[in-house]
Amino acid sequence: MFGAVVGDVVGSIYEWNNIKTKDFILFEEGCRFTDETVMNFAVANGLMRCNSKENLKQCLTEEMQRLGRLYPFAGYAGMFQRWLQERKPVPYRSLGNGAAMRVVPIAYAATSLEEAEELAKLCAEITHNHSEGIKGAVAVAGCIYLSINGAEKEEIKAYAEKYYDLSFTLDEIRPQYSYNSSAEGSIPYAIAAFLEGSSFEDSLRNAISIGGDSDTIASITCAIAEGYYGIPE
Repeated sequence: MFGAVVGDVVGSIYEWNNIKTKDFILFEEGCRFTDETVMNFAVANGLMRCNSKENLKQCLTEEMQRLGRLYPFAGYAGMFQRWLQERKPVPYRSLGNGAAMRVVPIAYAATSLEEAEELAKLCAEITHNHSEGIKGAVAVAGCIYLSINGAEKEEIKAYAEKYYDLSFTLDEIRPQYSYNSSAEGSIPYAIAAFLEGSSFEDSLRNAISIGGDSDTIASITCAIAEGYYGIPE
């Protein structure tokens, strides 16, 4: 799960200051963990607390609100920020990438690809009950699950292509790609950054180099890359 943290921390200073190169210092002054890290740990806590799938949403909601309120300046999107403060939180049909960025522990907890998809859907529905938000969470959880369970890149790509069009290269999209926090507008590029990478670090550099929602993209990319490559010292 620490791959997601690395991607989040490295990408944190580039979200609003995009760069279009792979040549940069990995840990610059100002790097910090953001909402990606907080919510992944919240989901991990919720999964460990939960004793059945029937009360999973309640456990996840409680942990997401608890840690979210503990770290109020982690960079949450506006609707999610409001959701964190609600006494009786309800989903708000978001099609953003927020549900996908927090599913890393689900991939580690699942005992099958099908269970990873089921748990990711349940986790997404707490806030992102739009079909695109759910699809993004399921796709990312599935890719991470396959990666940590020994799948080759061809298998991971074939799985991801059930959800997204990956018929592009990073070099093709890099010049014009800009900030887009929707699931559809960011997750395919995070997956491609892993697929084109030759190592954990190269995947991370790919993710940052395209610009956009850098911390989220890099966090997702590195969560997949960790299972495939491990994290170098």
